[in-house]
Amino acid sequence: MSGNIELLGTTLAAARAEDRAALIAYLPAGFPTVDGGIEAVKAVIAGGADVVEIGLPHSDPVLDGPVIQTADDIALRGGVRIADVMRTVREAYEATGVPILVMTYWNPIDRYGVERFTAELAEAGGAGCILPDLPVQESALWREHAEKHGLATVFVVAPSSQDARLATITAAGSGFVYAASLMGVTGTRASVGAQAQELVGRTRATTDLPVCVGLGVSNAEQAAEVAGFADGVIVGSAFVKAMLDAPDEAAGLDAVRSLAGELAQGVRKR
Repeated sequence: MSGNIELLGTTLAAARAEDRAALIAYLPAGFPTVDGGIEAVKAVIAGGADVVEIGLPHSDPVLDGPVIQTADDIALRGGVRIADVMRTVREAYEATGVPILVMTYWNPIDRYGVERFTAELAEAGGAGCILPDLPVQESALWREHAEKHGLATVFVVAPSSQDARLATITAAGSGFVYAASLMGVTGTRASVGAQAQELVGRTRATTDLPVCVGLGVSNAEQAAEVAGFADGVIVGSAFVKAMLDAPDEAAGLDAVRSLAGELAQGVRKR
């Protein structure tokens, strides 16, 4: 079975055709439980998310701030496994038809086996992977199997990336480019900052891939700001925090659905 890279492309193109940015939501698998995590993904899609990233919980998440680290810890203590990540992708995709990616560090894939991981992700209906710590120059094996199975390879670029480096990264990637709005870890911020707009401009000069911005967006106003210059707005910590702050799972699902609705309005006010 082939993965859903084409669905990802058509979804991002459809948002552009509507003269808006796509809303991309991030939630970790297994949080607060595997079943609860699947329902949370369905809730953000019901609220208006166009694309969802499923986080593969990791004990040493170098890109993730304290909010996502807390959720990852809950998921890991709950015994989450890669099989649960694949189940989350499968059930979310089958229920919604929305493109679902996995965001993961390289070590779990390396240990699991690249061929096995890509084959299972494609079979689950996944659209691809975001790989924040896989160097492009070491990515040939992954890209070979991802392409074979119809999966996008999304690399992360940062404000510190030089233009030549940006060109190397974007030439190797597919699906879209993840532009980190600032130097640092994930988390909500008071402002997203001018660095993000400059980075998007420099990245676009090297590629025709959509450029989507993450790190720091937490409300509709910020989503509208980023949507003014990016093809997609990526929101993670705000959704996870809404789940963490809720008194129970039902309230958490209501909170993330409502937040997705506000953000979906924001990306339409670019």
